[in-house]
Amino acid sequence: MWAITKKELKNYFLSPIGYVYIGIFLIACSLFFYLDIFQYLETDFSYMFGSSVTVLTFIVPLLTMRMFAEERKNGTEQLLLTSPKSITQIVLGKFLAAVVVVLISALLTLMHYAILAYFGKPDLATSLLSILGFSLLSISYVSFGMFASSITENQIIAGVISIGFFLISWFLPSIVTNASTFSLMYAFYGSFMNGTISIANTVLLISFTVMFIIFTIITLQKRKYVK
Repeated sequence: MWAITKKELKNYFLSPIGYVYIGIFLIACSLFFYLDIFQYLETDFSYMFGSSVTVLTFIVPLLTMRMFAEERKNGTEQLLLTSPKSITQIVLGKFLAAVVVVLISALLTLMHYAILAYFGKPDLATSLLSILGFSLLSISYVSFGMFASSITENQIIAGVISIGFFLISWFLPSIVTNASTFSLMYAFYGSFMNGTISIANTVLLISFTVMFIIFTIITLQKRKYVK
């Protein structure tokens, strides 16, 4: 598993993908940091994440859309599926590599916290909880993006499926009231943005992540035995 993770990390950082993801994310964070915090002299660090979280909808698919779709399109999927590594190890290896990129991006936002701390007194606990919640939300998005990549050989289609799902899950609670209970975005805004940890929301984010990792494993196992 770790060998696959290292290989995928090299792919991210020996190509523009990892740098583009981190670059777009930090540019967006810097913009919202200025608009939501610096311009209005706010000291609540979570405000930046409240706006930046919308960017995840469009940049997470950059990391995930090629995971399995590229292997399938290039005809290397069968080599991957028949390798000595189990499908579970392959899926977890690719997943962890994308998670590392996501966590690096989240940790780099601490430079914005340092700027804010220089000019004001932001609450450290609330700020750390915002980063934690943002990281959990990002990881859950990665799990779905990986699943979308496993069901098609077209990277663009995988990206569109991911973006479409994220948008639907974001706007659905405003149409269907009960849907907010299962909304990832509401889970983030409902607790972490307020500087609190909700067991229900945390379990929702983690359960969503685990569920789509399992779905990805099942999808690949079926394709392995069908072929």
